[in-house]
Amino acid sequence: MSVQERKQRERADRERLIVATAREVAEQQGWDAVTTRLLAQRIEYSQPVLYSHFRGKREIIGAVALEGATEMAATLRAATSSADGPRARVTALARAYLTFAEHNPAVYDAMFQLDGGLTFAKDDTPEPLKDAFAALLECLGEVAGPGVHPGLFTEVFWAALHGLATLTRAGRLPPEHTEQRVELLVDRLAVL
Repeated sequence: MSVQERKQRERADRERLIVATAREVAEQQGWDAVTTRLLAQRIEYSQPVLYSHFRGKREIIGAVALEGATEMAATLRAATSSADGPRARVTALARAYLTFAEHNPAVYDAMFQLDGGLTFAKDDTPEPLKDAFAALLECLGEVAGPGVHPGLFTEVFWAALHGLATLTRAGRLPPEHTEQRVELLVDRLAVL
């Protein structure tokens, strides 16, 4: 391995460590606790080293969001791959989405609530975000119904899931009725 390759690998390892540490702190204490000073302390590098990877907290949030989008896409695909039939796939997708949001609140916030400097729904949208939407579209496109654009239907269904995730987490919706909400959403929106 050349010196250049070793340095690139070490840089990539440091970047992964910064992102993992930011996620850990955010999941334990919330995003307000994530500061470049705290991260530099935790990873045992100076703040200038941290700034050589990310210009600040906003870019770190963006990196966490991209990592989260990759994980969400894999989670949704895994949940729907073994489901038998459109109804079962859509139900599995909805459950997996809500579970991901519940179990990864800081990552979910980085993806959809906080400013990570990422572009959504544009040509320059980062690939992990496009792929997360594609994971939704792959399942939901088949149940959009005649005359309904699959992408538009996916946006509406996704918005409903996001609303359920956000309102449940905020204590606005009682969590014990989540399964009934999923069933209602699937029954009323999807053409099965």
